[in-house]
Amino acid sequence: MSMPLALIDVTVITGDQEGTTRPGTTVLVGPGGTIDRVGRTEEVEVPTGYRRIDSAGRFLMPGLINAHAHLFSDGKPLPPVLMNEKAEKAVTVFFRSPLGKRYLKWRTKTAVLTQLKTGVTTIRSLGDVRYEAVTIANEIEAGDYPGPRLLASGPLLAVSGGHGAPQIALVSDNPWDARRNVRINLRGGVTAIKISATGGVTDAKTIGEAGRPQMTEEEMRAICEEAHNAGVLVAAHAQSKEGILASLRAGVDTIEHGATLTDEIVELFHHNPRSLHGSSAFIPTFQACLPLVKTAPEVTGINAVNKANAEIVLEEMLAGLAAAVENDVTIGMGTDSALTFVTHYNTWREIDYLIRYGGLSPARALHAATQANAGLLGLRAETGAVEAGLSADLLLTDTNPLEDIRTLASPRAVIARGQLVEDLVVERFDEIDAVLDSI
Repeated sequence: MSMPLALIDVTVITGDQEGTTRPGTTVLVGPGGTIDRVGRTEEVEVPTGYRRIDSAGRFLMPGLINAHAHLFSDGKPLPPVLMNEKAEKAVTVFFRSPLGKRYLKWRTKTAVLTQLKTGVTTIRSLGDVRYEAVTIANEIEAGDYPGPRLLASGPLLAVSGGHGAPQIALVSDNPWDARRNVRINLRGGVTAIKISATGGVTDAKTIGEAGRPQMTEEEMRAICEEAHNAGVLVAAHAQSKEGILASLRAGVDTIEHGATLTDEIVELFHHNPRSLHGSSAFIPTFQACLPLVKTAPEVTGINAVNKANAEIVLEEMLAGLAAAVENDVTIGMGTDSALTFVTHYNTWREIDYLIRYGGLSPARALHAATQANAGLLGLRAETGAVEAGLSADLLLTDTNPLEDIRTLASPRAVIARGQLVEDLVVERFDEIDAVLDSI
């Protein structure tokens, strides 16, 4: 049981698409970690024994939900050895060694807690080396230490030579082996599944490889059927309209990154009979591309092929998001954390990019990072809003994030499942932040 909390005379930002605010509100968080009362301050009596959080003049919103995270690195440029075909076997062997497993668990825990301290109260990992994120999620659930809600994918699922293989993937080349890999992951305790439907930027060897279809519709359909049988959502890395269409036809629940949308694709987003809940969602990840496109390769450490692919993917992603907005497709928020220049403490930058580059209103962008993400992850009855009966996943800021999104970079307080996070200090990388501030 956690200490009950009272946030008195605060302005609540509901997280809806209209940007509704409720000034002069008091929120009571019970000892069980749920929100017990949300009401006008003059109408709410704070019970004896509640810890009062200094909230007057401040703004309270739902905790952020990062629907697309990796946890194996810190956002500094990835070491070239990870992209070196000759070294990839040695790297893979190390990651699976006792020393490598200890390193990955430490790195994963650090990443998870860094996101928590900067306001992320729910994380979905989408591509781990093994099951280190499952271990961290289990430790949090057991009460070993406070942490965010963590949906862990384990290794993503790819084809031979596909995106993410072999370092963070299980490999298959036919539907039955693909189904087997889902079963292996589920046995490992995962609560999310990730597919590499197309090639990606980070490990592309030729220009145009990012977005090129890799996994067949039949293979992806087997994966979706097996995952959905266990009630687990499936995300697909897809960076072309061909990859998106095959993924949605197969029953994928979320499209990661995205590309140009056709009428058929839009219809499948709205009505997808093979998906777990009957519809699918679009999760752009601008942080994965914008720094690579807007910054010189000497700074990011990528090669000319990676940069060219990033430029192609960014253009497609922008077109896809515009079409998603126009056609009222459900839009979520994910950072692709751990990739080059995508740190775990800069979740706010993804929301900023959705506004400045994606054209979303601040209210729509915050909605994507809270209520929309909760809904598309099947968690809306549990989190995503400041409502009585929901988990107390809350973020307190000094200024209004609808007017100044950068206030999310330094939250005044973070509450995860009713527990106040006492230490909000995280390691920051000044050189990276200086570059990102110029984008």
